[in-house]
Amino acid sequence: MSNTIPISVTINGKVEEAEVEPRLLLVHFLRETLGLTGTHVGCDTSQCGACTVTLDGRSAKACTVFAVQAAGSNITTIEGLAPEGGLHPLQEGFWEEHGLQCGYCTPGMIMSGVNLLSQNANPSEQEIREGISGNFCRCTGYQHIVSAVQYAANKG
Repeated sequence: MSNTIPISVTINGKVEEAEVEPRLLLVHFLRETLGLTGTHVGCDTSQCGACTVTLDGRSAKACTVFAVQAAGSNITTIEGLAPEGGLHPLQEGFWEEHGLQCGYCTPGMIMSGVNLLSQNANPSEQEIREGISGNFCRCTGYQHIVSAVQYAANKG
């Protein structure tokens, strides 16, 4: 008797099929099964947001979702934001506005920012701060991250 469940998910535009244990978290499925290591494991308690991805067009912390719960879903990770060799406007904003230091929180911050900009193309500074409030950064003081989101919003 097998303790695995077959799942099929679309990740970064590609259908992925696998047999997973029911208790396998989405973040571990992405990192360990598929090798998509841009999604970081920060706290394992859903507090830091380093594991943020988009799940069916909405921001989700991959450490709070079982892989089997994501079956049939469309997931975008940091690796799927821009074409190979290119940058998403928000990734460009992080570069141009110095929105990162150590970089550990950056993928989750960017994914939260992408979600925010998909809902509000021209957010105020306060709306940006609220939009990234589920993500912790211990290095930057957030102002450069806010500036990066504003940069991307201005690029349209």
